[in-house]
Amino acid sequence: MQRYYFMVRFLPQEANLALLMGRCISVMHGYICKHEIKGLGVTFPAWSDASIGNVIAFVNSDKTVLSELKQQSYFQDMKECGFFSLGNVEMVPDNCAEVMFKRNQAIAKIFVGEARRRLKRLEKRALARGETFNPIKNTQPREFNIFHRIAMSSGSNKQDYLLHIQKMVAKEQTEPLFSSYGFASNQQQNGTVPELSRLVDKI
Repeated sequence: MQRYYFMVRFLPQEANLALLMGRCISVMHGYICKHEIKGLGVTFPAWSDASIGNVIAFVNSDKTVLSELKQQSYFQDMKECGFFSLGNVEMVPDNCAEVMFKRNQAIAKIFVGEARRRLKRLEKRALARGETFNPIKNTQPREFNIFHRIAMSSGSNKQDYLLHIQKMVAKEQTEPLFSSYGFASNQQQNGTVPELSRLVDKI
């Protein structure tokens, strides 16, 4: 299946990458939910072990969908302010490797704040069932491969939260099954995106 992409580069040297990535993904999320668009994936061409990078790209089989996403006011305003450089909507080259950017919610559970929120939820459910809440502490350390965080803000309840994203190499292109944030997340949503790192200099 032929796919297209466009890239967004963050130009400020000291940019808060987690925050800017989150804003871009929120714009995409709102756009695809409003228009009921499926199969729109996100890829990070400048990803490294140390950083998520200062480039985000959006991938879809419909050129028009990407052109309209690119025209969203947030992208255009940030471009006019000199904060973003926006690339053209281009065809994905045939010889691109495939990767998967996966949201791993298990990572959030190892952080204190998230663990506290989970315990409160579990306690509330136990009390609602009339049971005593007595959590068993898991002392086994868990290890995860490299991940980067994206800062998000919920429009409905105004809560801030983090997406923990991991990059995986894929053997081949799969069906473009993504969450509404543009990521793979489980067995059902295991879409791949092109590895565009060699095209980063084009923007």
